[in-house]
Amino acid sequence: MRSIYVAICFCLVSIALNAQAIYKTLDSYKLDRTCELKIQLPRNYDPEEKRSYPLVVVLDGDYLFEPMAGNIDYQAYWEDIPDCIIVGINQSATREDDFYYDDETYFPSSDGADFYEFVAAELLPYIEDNYSSSNFRIIVGHDLSANFINYYLFKDVPLFRAYIALSPDLAPEMQNRLFERLSSIEQETFYYMATADADIKILRNAIVECDAKLKTITNEKLSYKFDNFSDANHYSLVGRGIPKALNDIFALYKPISGKEYNEKILTFEGSPFEYLTKKYDDIEYFYGFEKKLIENDIRAIAAACNKKNDLESLEQLARLVKKEYPGSMLSAYYMGMYYEKEGNLKRALQRYKSGLLLEPSQFIDKEVILEKMYDTQEALKN
Repeated sequence: MRSIYVAICFCLVSIALNAQAIYKTLDSYKLDRTCELKIQLPRNYDPEEKRSYPLVVVLDGDYLFEPMAGNIDYQAYWEDIPDCIIVGINQSATREDDFYYDDETYFPSSDGADFYEFVAAELLPYIEDNYSSSNFRIIVGHDLSANFINYYLFKDVPLFRAYIALSPDLAPEMQNRLFERLSSIEQETFYYMATADADIKILRNAIVECDAKLKTITNEKLSYKFDNFSDANHYSLVGRGIPKALNDIFALYKPISGKEYNEKILTFEGSPFEYLTKKYDDIEYFYGFEKKLIENDIRAIAAACNKKNDLESLEQLARLVKKEYPGSMLSAYYMGMYYEKEGNLKRALQRYKSGLLLEPSQFIDKEVILEKMYDTQEALKN
């Protein structure tokens, strides 16, 4: 078991070396001071490329930025979630003031109101002007900052689509206000909250009570998830909550799994190719950006086409792969598979042979192409 942990740590460190943080300062007229930011861009980020990325804003960036950025970069590397732009705000010296709320209204006031406006009116425009961020925004907080992120829900059009509240120090009336707002919210919203058995008792009691209320909401626009971790405290729950939250927020984005293949694709009323098209259209609709077709999903849909003997769907898939990966062995392999299933072995052989001059993919290399060529040649002889 220890060797597994060592391997994971080594992998995280190796990935982190390719995704170093950029340190910036932003002069704020709202706060009348300079704010320190940590920004992590996706690996191979190209500002000239016509592509946008989800934006993750991390409050308490002094200590919360690194675990958030590390988890996102790690999961994005394995294509479980999209690449993201992550922005952390350092607040160690101003934390109490930044998250201040009025003792009577329990809404941000004084310095807290200024910080609220800083994020909305200065930070977000700055990031949008300088980086390729999409409209799908996530905000993350812990303790006081986890309570503060909720205030952005109360705008007529909330600034963020996903909220990660890690052991929030909930303000009075926040439970009721959250219930009312999330019950009526009209845009697709993801809300994650977590506590733990060894969390600060007063916080834990309020969080558990809040969860019991939020679980009763029946709003199709809301995706609500809650975790109550065992063997964790106020600080260690952060390391467990972040990957769980990301997993929930980007559940639709994830590569097709064996469970999805068996329970959704094979039982889908339409064709496998229609399922693939719908899945990617839904991703663009929910997250506001296109997902590039990945090899894992190609393999799953091809398997479903073969299992259902759906030749038309297989042809559509092959042509899509050729369009998306013209210089890859993938295009030759799946066009060859289509012609082979069609019974046109000579044309299938031609396609497989053309693949020898192309670039290998994750699963399709020269050996795979040669094996398909030999099998097709044998079939032609018979």
